[in-house]
Amino acid sequence: MGVDMSNTPPNSRTKDYFASPALSLSLAGIFRDAGKAAAAAAAAVNTEVEEGDEGSSGGGGGGGGSGRKDDTALEISSENSGPARSRSDDDFEAEGEEDDGDGDKSKKKKRKKYHRHTAEQIREMEALFKESPHPDEKQRQQLSKQLGLAPRQVKFWFQNRRTQIKAIQERHENSLLKSEIDRLRDENKALREQINKSCCPNCGTATVSKDPTITTEEQQLRIENAKLKAEVEKLKATIRKYPPGTASPSSSSVGNDQETRSSLEFYTGIFGLEKSRIMEIVNQSMEELIKMATAGEPLWIRSVETGREILNYDEYLKEFAVENPTKGPKRSIEASREVGVVFVDLSRLVQSFVDVNQWKEMFPFMISKAATVDVISNGEGDNKNGAVQLMFAELQMLTPMVPTREVYFVRYCKQLNAEQWAVVDVSIDKVEENIDASLVKCRKRPSGCIIEDKSNGHCKVTWVEHLECQKSTVHTMYRTIVNSGLAFGARHWMATLQLQCERLVFFMATNVPMKDSSGVATLAGRKSILKLAQRMTWSFCRAIAASSYNTWTKVSSKTGEDIRIASRKNLNDPGEPLGVILCAVSSVWLPVCPHVLFDFLRDETHRNEWDIITSGGSVESTMANLAKGQDRGNAVSIQTVNSKENSMWILQDCCTNAYESTVVYAPVDIAGMQSVMTGCDSSNLAVLPSGFSILPDGIESRPLVITSRPEEKNSEGGSLLTVAFQILTNSSPAAKLTMESVDSVNTLISCTLKNIKTCLQCEEG
Repeated sequence: MGVDMSNTPPNSRTKDYFASPALSLSLAGIFRDAGKAAAAAAAAVNTEVEEGDEGSSGGGGGGGGSGRKDDTALEISSENSGPARSRSDDDFEAEGEEDDGDGDKSKKKKRKKYHRHTAEQIREMEALFKESPHPDEKQRQQLSKQLGLAPRQVKFWFQNRRTQIKAIQERHENSLLKSEIDRLRDENKALREQINKSCCPNCGTATVSKDPTITTEEQQLRIENAKLKAEVEKLKATIRKYPPGTASPSSSSVGNDQETRSSLEFYTGIFGLEKSRIMEIVNQSMEELIKMATAGEPLWIRSVETGREILNYDEYLKEFAVENPTKGPKRSIEASREVGVVFVDLSRLVQSFVDVNQWKEMFPFMISKAATVDVISNGEGDNKNGAVQLMFAELQMLTPMVPTREVYFVRYCKQLNAEQWAVVDVSIDKVEENIDASLVKCRKRPSGCIIEDKSNGHCKVTWVEHLECQKSTVHTMYRTIVNSGLAFGARHWMATLQLQCERLVFFMATNVPMKDSSGVATLAGRKSILKLAQRMTWSFCRAIAASSYNTWTKVSSKTGEDIRIASRKNLNDPGEPLGVILCAVSSVWLPVCPHVLFDFLRDETHRNEWDIITSGGSVESTMANLAKGQDRGNAVSIQTVNSKENSMWILQDCCTNAYESTVVYAPVDIAGMQSVMTGCDSSNLAVLPSGFSILPDGIESRPLVITSRPEEKNSEGGSLLTVAFQILTNSSPAAKLTMESVDSVNTLISCTLKNIKTCLQCEEG
């Protein structure tokens, strides 16, 4: 049984560990195993050994029970385990095994005859046992001739002796385990008493302890607990990577609870920081955010070339008395500010920052994971004024070529006056010191937004984003947009917020014209289609990013582009086809303006020029064209495509804002889509989205010419296009990914990119 307690985690003494029923179950299991061993050893005293072949089921000692190996033949109880007398000193010889003529051996009772070994025989067998506990057939034959015993008697003696030694060792190990358990119980009891003394019995709030070592010890235990569980998370992530083609089930096939898990879901509090100290930090951060949001020059200087505001970092260090860190890895500072108006009520917008799930839904293009790790203060009233919570977020770009950013921060939401709210995010050093350094590559200096209520359901938002990130290698194609701060900056957050708020307004509106939607006759049908399109786009965003949801493998396309593939298995999510799903993604630079590329890809009249899945078919009609924003590019459409083989319906969702654009589409079941168009629930309609993400390349410069003609006011710069296809390779989740499927999707991406470049006349780009 032997359990090695040397590897018991040092954090096993923490409050969380002992508070769970896991310890009680473990102790019960240990005692139960020990009890079974003792009972088996005691029962062995009365067990008779019958002659038979080794390993057979005929004898309790000779065969050790059905299917058991010879080294577990018989267990000896402690009362008979001494050197002078043991059950293994005897051997048994069966009589009455002759056939009685009727051939009915099962009814013939067998009588056993006991034989006692002499002291000389035992001494010789003990000598050989010390040299070889498992003698071979030749050694047993030689020993039986030497001692005048049958070979089976020698064999049984060695079997019983091995079991006797094993039983003695198990009893010794059980004794050690029992003493270790008693020690852990005493230590657990002492820790519980210490924790109870350091907490208020009524509210559980930490109190000032007379013994400063108590807080230090508890803090150290929590640190060890966090580090060990971080290692477990890393091992789990490694296991999910192997073997290829057997990746974990799709993140969309798990529940909402699993969706919000972070790589620090094990985190159990802010180490060593009292609530008063946390409130002091967030109040200071709030003051800094307000100054950063309202100050002009010399703190913020507007660029003549790009029109963007640039932070004067020297002035910032002077204004806020910030120490410029000189130790640790080199870090880059990304600071940006953006002002905009959004169509949403103040209370609803504030709620989207307080509730982590609503926050993640508000920024689906930017946030792949988010979680509230700890709540420091719930705030006051229904609007949660003064809420403080420790949060985790994994920030992404819509490409697997740019790593995600994991950031841990405290969020503080406060009402400044009747018409103004402020939301500030700030990373706290004390927290990060106790987190695995490999996980903390990005931290927030005071960032967030000032929200001011305007009339008629409008809000003015001033967004400040201030990040401090470890310098890392970024793919050449994305280096400009990432290093300039555009990728994760205030402009991106603001543009996404405006887009999502517009979508909410159009979703709830009852007066949106539907003249281009002959197939949708009711508002319920319109809402059902918009919900389905939203779910499709969210699934697309999660499938193509570098999040830990996906494990990417790099392959080369036939035309030279890098393609990354990832597979997953959908076991039970009705929102996607069941089986093995392969996702392939490729990102390229094109010398085309983002809005030109977006208009080309979303236009149904051009689909047959690049979409090879339609087999040359063209879009015959658009059954629905539902607006979801002021820009006509923000729309959901249902297209009917007639090809040589068959007809299909395609659901397409297009999104565009001042920063990025997406075109997401998926073939849909015609009968299921007709049901959705009448207003039925769309959650069980399976869709597997493919599509495009379009970003600016980050190169901003002065206009090429000075003129009053708007068509001549172009500037250099192109687009970063990410193409993604998802295909169902096998409808059985137990199937494995094949190279044939990989080659097929490789060809699909290569041909699509070639067609797009040809149509836009940028083959040489």
